[in-house]
Amino acid sequence: MTETHHADRDHAVLSASGSHRWLNCTPSATIEAELPDTTTTAAEEGTAAHELAEHKLKKKLKLLKPRTRKPKSEYDSAEMDQHTDDYVTYVLEAYKEAKKLSTDAEIILEHKVDFSHLVPDGFGTADCIIIADGTLTLIDLKYGKGVLVDAWENPQLKIYALGALNDLGMLYDVERVKMVIFQPRRENISVFEQTVEQLNTWAQETLVPQAQLAVNGDGEFKAGEWCTFCKIRTTCRARAENALKLAKLEFKDPPELTDEEIADALKIIPDLKRYAEALLNYATEKAMQGHNWPGFKVVEGRSIRKYTDEQAVISACEEAGFTDIFQKKLLTITAMQKKLGKKQFEELLGDLVHKPAGKPALVEASDPRPPLHIPTAAEEFAEFLN
Repeated sequence: MTETHHADRDHAVLSASGSHRWLNCTPSATIEAELPDTTTTAAEEGTAAHELAEHKLKKKLKLLKPRTRKPKSEYDSAEMDQHTDDYVTYVLEAYKEAKKLSTDAEIILEHKVDFSHLVPDGFGTADCIIIADGTLTLIDLKYGKGVLVDAWENPQLKIYALGALNDLGMLYDVERVKMVIFQPRRENISVFEQTVEQLNTWAQETLVPQAQLAVNGDGEFKAGEWCTFCKIRTTCRARAENALKLAKLEFKDPPELTDEEIADALKIIPDLKRYAEALLNYATEKAMQGHNWPGFKVVEGRSIRKYTDEQAVISACEEAGFTDIFQKKLLTITAMQKKLGKKQFEELLGDLVHKPAGKPALVEASDPRPPLHIPTAAEEFAEFLN
């Protein structure tokens, strides 16, 4: 069983993490492979969170080598500490339940999975695998909060599961796979289960043929929400053409459009927003490097006034007789929970915390969230009479 540290991970051309992209847009994989890897603050923060979570889990499971130090990074915070604690608690609870079902239950952390029998040179690293009573549970920590991640038919998890079955299937009699996304900053725990037979069918009917197209650079470019993290998302012609479909619609007043026209426009809008933002960022960055875009120029944007020296401001105000110059604010829920501890927080403040309903949002029918009940006119009238 091979363990891989986050900082030392290699990246496959057809990576599991990028599978949502190359399964839908097969030629993108070889083009991306020729471009240099870049990183973002969010990606670095995610790596730091994974390393901290791994350390905490190993410590709890007594798997750390002597004198192993807790990892530190510039992204360390009370929030990260709490969220990684929550992840550790979830994993340990899952392992505890597994041991109730099977005394020989096993947990494997940061396991390098090999799925090259299905995807050319395919490998990746699974955060946590628990095996017990014929079920392989794969738990994936997602620290990002920008995109809500769903476990339902998630290709990355399915590929990791297939790799884990390839590595461990000879040792354990696995019939089902439980795939879990743990995304603490979105309060999202998403679970999806399939039989091994269903996974293998998907692998042969979808994964293998699409992977073969992708590794050869064949197939057609296809734009969609999977473009968000593609390296060529700003200069891709297919994405530009897809985004500009909305502009080509001969709009009248919205009420005059057919339901089908409105539905088509609604499908395009999310990617159009992402594309417009990415294109603007790309063009601005190039302009700052000296590139001239016809008809455009770089100007100084708006800014907010800031104190140059807060201590000097305090001294100046106090000398002038102004002392009421500070704000006292209640700790945030996350900070309060960290201060009190999860158990005492629930006992003391559990009844004083609620999560208000989110603002209604119109999404595609494939979205996993349940639909809101919107009262009909008849229901509202009946309620009025009562």
